[in-house]
Amino acid sequence: MAIMSTNMLGLIFANLHDENIPDLTKNRTMGSVPFGARYRLIDFPLSNMVNSGITSVGVITKGNYQSLLDHLGSGDEWDLSRKTGGLQLLPPYGNDRRRGLYRGRMEALHSVQNYISNSNAEYVLMTDCNVIVNMDYNHILEYHIEKDADITIVYGYGNYTREQMLTKTAFGFDADGRINDVLIYPDKEGEFNTTMNMYILKRDFILELITETACRNLYSFEADVVQHRHKEFKIYGYKYNGYYEQIDGILSYFAASMAMMSYERRQVLFPRRRPIYTKVRDDAPAKYGLESEVTNSLIADGCVIDGKVENCVLFRGAKIGKGALVKNCILMQDTLIGDKCEMNYVITDKNVKVGGYRSLFGTEDYPVFVGKGASV
Repeated sequence: MAIMSTNMLGLIFANLHDENIPDLTKNRTMGSVPFGARYRLIDFPLSNMVNSGITSVGVITKGNYQSLLDHLGSGDEWDLSRKTGGLQLLPPYGNDRRRGLYRGRMEALHSVQNYISNSNAEYVLMTDCNVIVNMDYNHILEYHIEKDADITIVYGYGNYTREQMLTKTAFGFDADGRINDVLIYPDKEGEFNTTMNMYILKRDFILELITETACRNLYSFEADVVQHRHKEFKIYGYKYNGYYEQIDGILSYFAASMAMMSYERRQVLFPRRRPIYTKVRDDAPAKYGLESEVTNSLIADGCVIDGKVENCVLFRGAKIGKGALVKNCILMQDTLIGDKCEMNYVITDKNVKVGGYRSLFGTEDYPVFVGKGASV
């Protein structure tokens, strides 16, 4: 069955899950967090929407969104600079009856209710920015229509630690795939079906939910709608069996970044037929000194390497001094590493300077983090 995704309105929540990685979201949204040497996390849901034929996308913000505004601009890189539809950045306010920042997904939707009601789309796709995946949303819409569902939730299956489950929502299903049990942030460990924070609903249905939950002062979509009313509504799960990474803490961010060293995983995330778009920064190609040595690393344009780099992700403009040894590190934009430095399992934010002859050592379970603009 062919589905036209132009019948879907895309909504991206840029700030949800900020609390999971406070080091990286202190001065930016979750959607603005750098990933993979040149991307931001919002590039993945936004590109997936564009590649699925969605031409109207609203990005719901909350705070610290200056870098997000700079990154998205008018949406040219995603072909969303349009007279009709296109990309809209939606601030955290917008309803005179609601004061202050939203507390949850339903209050965020209430603040952009007019934007949703003014859309001609029949369906609404909601997604967050903490999942790294290359996905065709048409398949989910087909499933949603086939099941005649009120809500369709995309989920994955995995084996999780107790700490990981404290950031996740898990589901149980009947034989038809309808959700019959919901656990929010369970204090458990083991194998679970967990949400990927992607939902499809009819536009009229979501508008009814917004009005109803606002009147009752309810703000959580997961608790007040999915968990408490799964027997009332037809809520189905769509299992995604492909490769994805979900960011629920600094360790999962580090692991997801290191996973990009795998050629096979990069081919899955960045296929030519479904590219991930991002803001283009015109830089010279990376420069490698006569004594430099680079193995199994992602090196962005504009980098200058005079030392040894192993198993690292280097963003644009990073510089490695002579005689430096950098292993298992994520160095964000314009990080400067001095001569004769030694670093292992370190994450640096943008514009960090590490002086010559310094040593920084973390572990795979506890990488060292250096904040934006810091000098060591």
